[in-house]
Amino acid sequence: MVDRVSLYAAPTTVAEVEPIAEWLDSRIDADVAVRDRFLDVHRTEDLPERFAEARVADPHDPATGNTMLGIVRYEERALEDPEREGGVLYDGTQVQSALNAAVPAAESGLEHAHVALLDRAIGTWGDHDGRWHKRVAVLGQPAIVSVPGLYEAPAKPEAYYKEKQRHALLSGDSPPREVLENQVEGDFLIEDDPRTTEALCGYVLAAFHLLDTGEAFCDAEGCRLFDAHYQADLVDAQLREPEFCDAHAERYGR
Repeated sequence: MVDRVSLYAAPTTVAEVEPIAEWLDSRIDADVAVRDRFLDVHRTEDLPERFAEARVADPHDPATGNTMLGIVRYEERALEDPEREGGVLYDGTQVQSALNAAVPAAESGLEHAHVALLDRAIGTWGDHDGRWHKRVAVLGQPAIVSVPGLYEAPAKPEAYYKEKQRHALLSGDSPPREVLENQVEGDFLIEDDPRTTEALCGYVLAAFHLLDTGEAFCDAEGCRLFDAHYQADLVDAQLREPEFCDAHAERYGR
């Protein structure tokens, strides 16, 4: 049973870790503590190379990794100055393994859950369709919750991509938020969305839930523990009432 949760901030994002910790603390029987960025608190010398090894080079190739000196140097700079990181997809399971190795032995037991909010895009390989899929979260120890994954992993309405392409053809850049929100019907989150913090709560709870119960995501659409593959479903699950399905409301409802 989990009796401690350490929740790590992602300071380069709009995600606010304290409200997430308060939300979690009010629903579980475990001590919840906020820590600074995981990659600062648990830094090991080989992390730059481990991140280089986890890089996805081709969306249709399961092989990962580029440990050329320039890439490793890039990862070193990204660790020191995370504002410089971006546009790279990493194998979430390899990143998780690297972070697991960085957790001190005294804190590595499953009774102490570590949940790292990361400012990096993570993915998992799909054997069923032969391509990489971006993910919001990779659960386990530690659990990784990708803030950019919240915007990028679940599919947006088709009209979103058409509007983005049309705007790019006309102006050469991405359309501003107000254009997307006005021109595209449907609910979805985009980069730096003010609803980010609230939307991440369910994924952080899912990280605790797996270690505490052995159960992964919930199959019930609309439950905070549902792993949505579409933005509309994510909005329903994380931002609308009721918070939980009947089974998880009994466990986590206030």
